[in-house]
Amino acid sequence: MSVNHVLGDWGTTRLRLFRLDGEDVVARLNGPGALEGNADAALAERLETWKAEGPLSEVVLCGMAGAPGALVAAGYAACPADAAKWLSSRARLEVSGIPVSVLPGLSCKDSEGVPEVMRGEEAQVFGALALHPELGSGEHLIALPGTHCKWVSVVNGTIVGFRTHPTGELFALLAGQSTLTGPDTPGEGTFDEGFARGLDRCEDSLTGALFEARAARMLDGRSKDWSRGYISGLLIGGEVAAQVPNGISVVLIGDPALSALYVRALAARGCTSRKIDGDAAVLAGLAIAKGQKA
Repeated sequence: MSVNHVLGDWGTTRLRLFRLDGEDVVARLNGPGALEGNADAALAERLETWKAEGPLSEVVLCGMAGAPGALVAAGYAACPADAAKWLSSRARLEVSGIPVSVLPGLSCKDSEGVPEVMRGEEAQVFGALALHPELGSGEHLIALPGTHCKWVSVVNGTIVGFRTHPTGELFALLAGQSTLTGPDTPGEGTFDEGFARGLDRCEDSLTGALFEARAARMLDGRSKDWSRGYISGLLIGGEVAAQVPNGISVVLIGDPALSALYVRALAARGCTSRKIDGDAAVLAGLAIAKGQKA
């Protein structure tokens, strides 16, 4: 009987576990965010499900599993950091009788002392470098769209620094909990059309530009989808404008649908981009961790 192992990316909003037989993913399970309740119990429940199907050798996790109050505090490795430095320290524990390693995040400060932290995205970056060795040479700008989008500077395989934009969180709040998108009443215009308008205004003052999301519904008969797209275009367009000079190349790692919006925003500034699947990248990064015993 083969012995499987488990790799996992445990974020703020959800847990993604992958059971592997060798290098092949043979099963997947999802779960709650790392800070939603008892993390130990949530992980144990899922491991017990898989143990009933066969033995498990070990578990390697990245992300918010290592945050204070989650599974175990895993700390941060300071930038500049290559994969070896990232893996040089990890937290260890046992859950459901199985050894579990939780990888640290990364931290940095910019030239003015502004602090930055990440948990989980570093696994995707190092995984992308493993999948695409050409990214290990020279300088590259890598963006990881999500709740908190990271813009990561990589030089010869080393993460030298990064900047965070909580764009996904802001979109969820503004489009889902504010009055800006208005009621669920009919209107004209698609999300994509609203997004294009948001890109047009993304370098205007954000607080002033945001109100068009509501005013266009009242006076121009725009739909709620248009309004949501407009807010998305403003936020993503503004983020891209702040991070990239015109005409450069950017690597995008993450969900294909969300990455496609960043491709549009980058193209509007004359930038080229290439996309790398987020699941493939994180599995490759976690596989490096499994292969190197600290």
